[in-house]
Formats: sequence, C-alpha cells, structure tokens
Amino acid sequence: MATSFAVITGASSGIGLELAELFAKNKVNLVLVARSESKLKELAEKLQKQYAVKVHLLAKDLSNYDTAKEVFDWCGSQGVTVDFLVNNAGFGDFGMFSESRWDKQLQMINLNITTLTYLTHLFLPSMVNRKNGRVLNVASTAAFQPGPLMAVYYATKAYVLHFSEAVANELSGTGVTVTALCPGATESGFQAAADMQESKLVKGKKLPTSKEVAEYGYRAMMQGKAVAIHGTVNYLMANSVRFTPRGLVTKIARMVQDKSN
Repeated sequence: MATSFAVITGASSGIGLELAELFAKNKVNLVLVARSESKLKELAEKLQKQYAVKVHLLAKDLSNYDTAKEVFDWCGSQGVTVDFLVNNAGFGDFGMFSESRWDKQLQMINLNITTLTYLTHLFLPSMVNRKNGRVLNVASTAAFQPGPLMAVYYATKAYVLHFSEAVANELSGTGVTVTALCPGATESGFQAAADMQESKLVKGKKLPTSKEVAEYGYRAMMQGKAVAIHGTVNYLMANSVRFTPRGLVTKIARMVQDKSN
C-alpha cells in the first residue's frame, strides 16, 4: 500500500480528475477536494478498486478561502503526510467586466488566488522540513497577457504564474519544487462554466484533452520544472508576447477572445 499522499483540489472533473488517476496509477494515496461529493465518491470508488490506493474525500467550496485551513487541519488530524499539493481548482467568467456580477468576480479571486496561496503556505513548511515535496499550481496561457472579456480570470492566472515562479526560486536546493502548469484552451467543463462556448478561442476548435494536459503537467512536476506550457503553439504564443507592444498584445487577445459571428 502506498504511503505518499497528494492533495488535489478541483478533483471531480477535467484536469483535476485526470491528475487524480495519474497519481493513483503511480501508487500515491489521495485527498480529493471539490464541491461535488457525489462525483468525488464515484471517482474514489473507481480509483480504490483499480489501483488499490487510499482515497479520502473532502466536499468543500474552496471559493471560501477559510476552507483551505479546514483541509490542512483535516490532514493533520488524520496523520496524513502530504508530499504533493495540486492546486487545480479554479474557474473563469466571460463578458464585459463592467457588466459582470461582483460576487462571481470575488469568488474567482478567492478561489484562483487566495485559496491557492493559502494552501501552498500551509503545506509548504512541512515539505521543506522533510526536504521532500512537489507543488503543482494550474495556471494558464492566459497568464502571459491581459485578457479583455475575461479580465479578472487572466489577471488571476498571471498571479499564479508569477507567484509559482518566485516561490520555486526561493525553494532552490531544498528538495521541494513548485511548477506552474500553463495549458491553453482544453476540452473540459471550463468553457461551459465560464459561458464562453461562443468565443472564437474555443468554438469549432479541436482542443487538447484534459488527459493530455494532465499527463504533461504530471511529468513536468516530477521533473521539477518551474513553468510548463502545454503545446508547441501555446509555447510560441506565450513567449512572443515579450517582443510585441503591450497595446497590440491586448488587441490581439480581444480579437481571439471575442464571440464568433
């Protein structure tokens, strides 16, 4: 029986679900966190049966960032030593910022930024003390430029990227690594949740699967990469931003993001 544990947020679907399966396949026990208890139970039964690992479920709404401490305290009370932390939970919102609902924007900031930062802050010290641990923060190619029509989402992912890179540098030589996974648009429930099915970014496009992105992110994390951009085109686009005037970058992002006619 595996003794290592991974905490994975947003584990009930998409990239988080696929990462849970990858860890289980590699004999790592799991603490799965998401809002949907029924989806978590279904996944847990499958992984326990198929891979003979322990799977604990925590049905939590992480957009209330106080629940990060609840997750950490629960692990401590159960004697669970966390060697892997995957901050995957997050969501977006599509539309004009001036017309958006503030409560949704605040939930997004709390989930995408505050909870991710708090969980990392809580679990990191024991990893450093043990000189062993890996953190995977799911950012996005959105992190590399402003995103008109998804202004807050893009800004939150820029935070995740910069935060991850900075902490990765601080941890150099400690035996602990932080990786920012930066996928582009991915075939998952994200687009529907963000109400962006009509965006040129995704409409009619063949997108990478959550499984492909998860496999890439898992390998990058195990290799200790600080930044992992999935896909050659995404890599080139993300890096081209450095050599393009900021105003033009924003205009292009708006054009790509806008609704398809």
